[in-house]
Amino acid sequence: MRVVSGTARGCKLQPVPGMNTRPTTDRVKENVFNLIQDYVRGACVLDLFAGTGQLGIEALSRGAQHCDFVEHNKTAYNIVCKNTEAARVSERAGLYRMESDAFLSHAAKQGYDLIFLDPPYGGKVLENALLQIETFDILSADGIIICESAAEDRFAHGFETVRERRYGATMITVLRQRDGGTDE
Repeated sequence: MRVVSGTARGCKLQPVPGMNTRPTTDRVKENVFNLIQDYVRGACVLDLFAGTGQLGIEALSRGAQHCDFVEHNKTAYNIVCKNTEAARVSERAGLYRMESDAFLSHAAKQGYDLIFLDPPYGGKVLENALLQIETFDILSADGIIICESAAEDRFAHGFETVRERRYGATMITVLRQRDGGTDE
């Protein structure tokens, strides 16, 4: 695992020990950032199920203004802390060791331009996170959500699907607010 591009290009990131996390492969990560490159520079980012922090770190390396990393697992949270330091992006990182729903209920309304959702595959975790993002209205009017899921996973949401791409067993879904959001 490494940072693919930007100021931290080539920086090796530590994995979370054990088999409880599933880091995004460099190939998928590079393709995701090719899809969303116009949204990254200057963005306020949320990496909700941070794991190793690699998606948020990649965004910061490519010019995002700030990234909040949310991870409830103590071991994974400590790896995110180490990885943001190693990539020299910690001054633009907010680190939160808490459950995703607790974080979302206190997040700033319409505060994020780019949200990464890469929860454990299967179940309702992704669907629940999308419902909370919509309920608490934390996506900016022109913001996007990047969901990583198993190719066979299906999830309901109230957002517009911009693009879906399959990479082997992984599905990347790009979402945005319907009708470009609101102008409140």
